[in-house]
Amino acid sequence: MPTLLALDASTTACSCALWREGELIHRFEIAPREHTRRLLPMVDEVLGEAAVELRHLDAIAYGQGPGSFTGLRIAAGVAQGLAYGADLPLMGVSTLEALALAAHRKWHARHVIAALDARMDEIYVGAYHCMNGELSVSLEARVIPPSKLRLPDGDVGIEWLGIGSGWQLLSNVPVDIQAALPQTLPDELPAAEDIARLAATSWERGARGLAPHEVIPVYLRDEVAWRKA
Repeated sequence: MPTLLALDASTTACSCALWREGELIHRFEIAPREHTRRLLPMVDEVLGEAAVELRHLDAIAYGQGPGSFTGLRIAAGVAQGLAYGADLPLMGVSTLEALALAAHRKWHARHVIAALDARMDEIYVGAYHCMNGELSVSLEARVIPPSKLRLPDGDVGIEWLGIGSGWQLLSNVPVDIQAALPQTLPDELPAAEDIARLAATSWERGARGLAPHEVIPVYLRDEVAWRKA
């Protein structure tokens, strides 16, 4: 099993986790506009508690997005700096997938729509089927107005759990989607502990990450604008 450090600053939350031999040490704080100040001390805390040095890690995982533009850059920048210093690869993990895994892990949800508030009356959203800690993608991550949300035809009739800040805009979602969502958890935010779990699973399947200079946060909105252009 790998030894991984995971970081996330994609929302108002700031978090860090260490995965080692299937066990987690983690920190999580709601810290608006304090990510730069809090993230590195969190890293020191979890490494110190585990008595692990950066050079003992196999890789560093980070919340690659979608999420706050500033927060994504902070997490990617800190991850890059640590990786360069210790000659480690980086593993980017979707924040929406981290939310979906949290819904599966904590509430045993089988079908999850993860959504984050993207501002400008839009949401970042993706849909996932979950089984035994594994995720399969039903709806690829995208940024859209809530009113435009549609699920694949094969997923009609399924009851979904909605998780993430995007569900504060639930009233703007089409009526059929609302009917398929008996429960939403709009106060839940991505956490590094789930990013660590997803990265560990990827590592076990053979993924080994990227060199630090290849890290690119996933903004989604920039990609959509580029395609339209």
